[in-house]
Amino acid sequence: MIYNDLQPQRDCPQGSLIQITQQVPALRNNVLGQSERVVHDVYLPPGYHQDEQRSYPLFVALAAYTNAGPGQVAWRNHGETLPQRLDRLLAQGDMGPVICVFPNAWNALGGNQYVNSSTVGPWADIIVDGLLPQLDQTLRTLGPSQRAVFGKSSGGFGALHLAMSRPGSFAACAAHAADMGFDVVFLPDLPQTCQVLERYDYDLPRFVRQFWRRKKADYREFHALMTLCLAASYDPQPQQPLGLRLPFVTRSCELIESAWENWLRFDPARWRSAQHQALASLQALWLDVGRFDQYNIQFGSRRLHQQLEQAGIDHHYEEFDGNHSGMDWRLDASLPYLYHGLNPTMPTDLT
Repeated sequence: MIYNDLQPQRDCPQGSLIQITQQVPALRNNVLGQSERVVHDVYLPPGYHQDEQRSYPLFVALAAYTNAGPGQVAWRNHGETLPQRLDRLLAQGDMGPVICVFPNAWNALGGNQYVNSSTVGPWADIIVDGLLPQLDQTLRTLGPSQRAVFGKSSGGFGALHLAMSRPGSFAACAAHAADMGFDVVFLPDLPQTCQVLERYDYDLPRFVRQFWRRKKADYREFHALMTLCLAASYDPQPQQPLGLRLPFVTRSCELIESAWENWLRFDPARWRSAQHQALASLQALWLDVGRFDQYNIQFGSRRLHQQLEQAGIDHHYEEFDGNHSGMDWRLDASLPYLYHGLNPTMPTDLT
């Protein structure tokens, strides 16, 4: 007997993937060795090449830490890639067709927070001032009023940061378990990071080189690398090794208050009224988090939710049964929410 139904069959119309090359002079001679030639994957919906008169909303998918654009479109042994999810949601009538770009912001520190940094690169500008206009010029997009940005974890933080810091660039935003509440999320990692770096005599380049050459890195080393990435994003110091400052004193792990304050300036849970108001112009704002998030992101999320409520800023907030892992299923709710938030009267039927 042949069991043809063990795995779900994909029988819906499928979009296509293309690649866009972006020249980024700001990355030339970057301390982390990033190339100024950046290649981004772009999803085009079914029918894009047949109906040359139709234009589409543009979605920007920001990857989480340890991932990048190519990882969001790659084959998976379980679940769906993001392009497959978009195909299915469209076929089900849950949302209409969109163009979706997957920025490739990878670097030697293992990820990106999508902020402007002299060390990691001015990624907020690279995306908003460089990539988006390039896409508008080369593809049939509908402009800023039909743009959405979304992501989870670091990508969720990046989505919130871009929506807040570059008002008018996006009309909708979804942040799943976005980094916030830095005091409960990141402070607990610092002693562990200090322990890991002590093995390398606090030689940061040596640690990073050996990290990428190890056959197996444990979770403590991954978290130490993430701390370096965060420091390079939130407190870049061009004259320091790897262009960053650790937020603690080596050996004693005493917090360096001036460095930590630079981190806190980016914490969405500590944003003030002017930053909240930058989100008020969004047509759709989605926030969610697992109530059992193992990184404690739910606590900062509750703070931001309460602050937005007090400011009268319309948004969807939800705590779901789950943790920080395996959150992609949440996109089944947030992507249609973003699509309909951009234009509630826009039809979803492609046929």
